[in-house]
Amino acid sequence: MAKTALAALLLLIVALGLTITIVPRFLDRLYYEGPDSGHYDGERFFNPDGEDTTAAPAGGSRAGFLWRQLTGNDDRPAWPATVAVTPVRPPARVAGTRMLATWIGHATVLVQTHGLNILTDPVWADRAGPLGLGPRRVAAPGVRFEDLPRIDLVLVSHNHYDHLDQATLRRLWQRDHPTIVTSLGNDSVIAQTGARATALDWRGAVQVRPGVRVVVTRNHHWGSRWFADRNRALWSSFVVQFPSGGNLFFAGDTGFGDGGWPAEAATFGPIRLALLPIGAFRFVPGQMVSGAHVGPAHAALVFERLRAAHALAIHWGTFRLSYEARDTPPRMLAAAMRCMGRSGFDAVPIARTVAVPVAESRSPAPRATPAALLACLDTPAVRAMR
Repeated sequence: MAKTALAALLLLIVALGLTITIVPRFLDRLYYEGPDSGHYDGERFFNPDGEDTTAAPAGGSRAGFLWRQLTGNDDRPAWPATVAVTPVRPPARVAGTRMLATWIGHATVLVQTHGLNILTDPVWADRAGPLGLGPRRVAAPGVRFEDLPRIDLVLVSHNHYDHLDQATLRRLWQRDHPTIVTSLGNDSVIAQTGARATALDWRGAVQVRPGVRVVVTRNHHWGSRWFADRNRALWSSFVVQFPSGGNLFFAGDTGFGDGGWPAEAATFGPIRLALLPIGAFRFVPGQMVSGAHVGPAHAALVFERLRAAHALAIHWGTFRLSYEARDTPPRMLAAAMRCMGRSGFDAVPIARTVAVPVAESRSPAPRATPAALLACLDTPAVRAMR
């Protein structure tokens, strides 16, 4: 019996050793090969403005962070198990300069203007993770997939599961064959669905139709499908340029970084509507800043630096990815906008369709600093937001 137990233990040790040695390499993927650049070293991409996305968000090990996420063992505020959503049915098309935006959930937004139907980071999955694992959706999509109008253009910001959902992309491709634009390397992941995507480097552009152009722009994040493949593909934001009425900006998933990338996007013309993330920024109590995700304060600064006319808050209240309560991001955003004396950047419920006015001119020049804004937010009311 003792010999059998010892043999079993030795086999287990060997198996674990082989797993540690083989599995990470097996899970690594080569999504892109190309020349070195200011954000690519020949093997992996990186943030040229400094790297603050590699450590586990709450400190310690990433495995420990994931375990706390799975078990909820971090004294996190309670989230509702479900949130009531009444899905809407958008119109088939919106002609001319009129613009409608419908938040479907997380980073998925339907924007309709100039006869185009545009979808950002489309995710209809119930869970945001591999193999049916990961955080479960607490709010149903604001538009049923069957009620989506024909989609012409899809923007995919990076390859994280809560932004690149292969099942949804497969359905969209089989139904509509839309133009899919992404950043370098993500086309390889998308191709696994049978769909074809145009993958571009930052500042690369593609014309969708006469007068309408998509520019891939810098942001501050990271990418991975299996951990070992970290940063094999690039992350990005996007500017969609229209012939009139102002541009659309989609921030994707991003931290603040050097704070210079919003101004870079603004050089492509006045921004009529910006889709800006505000959630998944808090991983320990009281945290206001996260390397990979802008919170409400930094999102307000991004809005100001874009000099956008209007912005819609995304990336909150759909999948639980972090510590903060579900309603903390929109409440904190409202406080940040009051501190800045600005308007035009709002959080709306899922399934709310918003009519976006034409951008007559650029908003006033930026005047807020991160330090001043965080100081203004250092109040009992904001500190009480968990």
